[in-house]
Amino acid sequence: MEMPTTPSNFIRDIINADIASGKNKGRVHTRFPPEPNGYLHIGHAKAICISFGIARDYQGLCNLRFDDTNPEKEEVEYVDSIREDVRWLGFDWGEREYYASDYFGQLYEHALTLIKNGKAYVCDLSPDEQRQYRGTFNEPGRNSPFRDRSPEENLNLFERMKAGEFPDGARVLRAKIDMASPNITMRDPTIYRIKKASHHRTGDQWCIYPMYDFTHCISDSIEGITHSICTLEFENNRPLYDWVLDQLGIHHPQQIEFARLNITYTLLSKRILLKLVQQKIVSGWNDPRMPTISGFRRRGYTPSAIRAFCDKIGVAKFNSTIDMVLLENSIREELNKTAPRVMAVLDPLKVVITNYPEGKTEEMEAVNNPEDPAAGTRILPFSKELYIEREDFREDAPKKFFRLVPGGEVRLRYGYFIKCEKVVKDAAGRITELHCTYDPETRGGNNPPDGRKVKGTIHWVSAHHALKAEVRLYDHLFAAKDPGDVPEGQDIFVNLNPKSLETVSEALLEPSLKDAKPGERFQFERLGYFFADPIDSKSGHPVFNRTVTLRDTWEKIEKKG
Repeated sequence: MEMPTTPSNFIRDIINADIASGKNKGRVHTRFPPEPNGYLHIGHAKAICISFGIARDYQGLCNLRFDDTNPEKEEVEYVDSIREDVRWLGFDWGEREYYASDYFGQLYEHALTLIKNGKAYVCDLSPDEQRQYRGTFNEPGRNSPFRDRSPEENLNLFERMKAGEFPDGARVLRAKIDMASPNITMRDPTIYRIKKASHHRTGDQWCIYPMYDFTHCISDSIEGITHSICTLEFENNRPLYDWVLDQLGIHHPQQIEFARLNITYTLLSKRILLKLVQQKIVSGWNDPRMPTISGFRRRGYTPSAIRAFCDKIGVAKFNSTIDMVLLENSIREELNKTAPRVMAVLDPLKVVITNYPEGKTEEMEAVNNPEDPAAGTRILPFSKELYIEREDFREDAPKKFFRLVPGGEVRLRYGYFIKCEKVVKDAAGRITELHCTYDPETRGGNNPPDGRKVKGTIHWVSAHHALKAEVRLYDHLFAAKDPGDVPEGQDIFVNLNPKSLETVSEALLEPSLKDAKPGERFQFERLGYFFADPIDSKSGHPVFNRTVTLRDTWEKIEKKG
């Protein structure tokens, strides 16, 4: 087989060596094995890109297998969302969609084999008693008083467990390995437990279910997987993976662990993500603040940007934390090249051009994307009354403030030079509008014939033509760089960012955005990249989600702090 040209990493080095030695007859067969107990997050995206990417590059296969061994936490909704997410990222498993539940019969038979060979036993210890008997990192465990039951007694008890004779938690099946092992995982781990719960695929056919570690390696074996790629937390479980397969004498894939993805301002624990949904801190698994793949999709990220991010961070053997700005820069770099530019005002301040003719409207030509000449131009209406961003005017401006000030002049993008002549305030002293004059010689924002220049350029919309729309300003869900670092006794949600969502109910947009279709992306000039929400947008009434700001604003916040 010709080796791929993709940059190598330690996983690919192992595969290259296996191919060179003729191991697995040169086959490369991977799998992505999610548990359907929640939506996939950005960490799973990395795992998907690794497993499916390796299969693609080595002309191999990658299975999608649902490790559905815990019926109490699994739902069809999660299965459907996982399928959608993997496809959206750009990968396809063909006809190779499998479920651990497909193998329940075979798993049961393999458990019987271990019992008959004296390698597994039924244990009556309660969960608390098992923990006491297991020992610690510094002390060996103790043998269960039920460890020496005969194979015949164990077979009888296990079959009665299967028949539903015992209540949940009354008995488990444990592998008989070594209670003195320095690896606590190998101290007679549980491989089957009683769970009288209906399964989303097998219904009430089973009341005993295999544990993940027992199921995973056998499922890999059944499917002919060659390289079982997983995250680093399973490194201690690899001896158990190997032990089960060696005891059964069946096809033995190689488990390879890589460092899981950790990102600043983000928590990727499914347990915590589920709490965010259940406690209605977010609107659902696809809330654009969530680090789920569906959340990033609804926020406006593209699959290519996420794949580029995964390629950029690479594959490592040791855990580390990636700066969120790397992910944000991946979508910025893509949208800078592809997103049309438009003008929007989120905090409007009215401008009246006193020397502009009443009732007149001009059409200004605006460039759709300076990075893409083929994107062409569009027409913007210009009139006597405009809106600008309130922050683009200061009465008492600092020295390096180059936007509009009393008596100062600024360029309106694609419009004219305007000069502030008067500031109008209400009874409370709040500025309500600015009276300005314009220079007719500066149409299109060009410099005037007299050669004078201004340093500031600001955006605007025509008051009469502006489209009112809802704009949602999404930001980090957590305000702390390491949101998991909380004082003892405090809830982890103490680090939530109170400004993770700010809604502008009546933003003013240029009229071309009335025809924005759900799922379209734009750069609101000087404000960021925005995405027409695919769920809440309606024909003629788009709702926009901010995907990302134009630059990393959090870096500035930290430096100030």
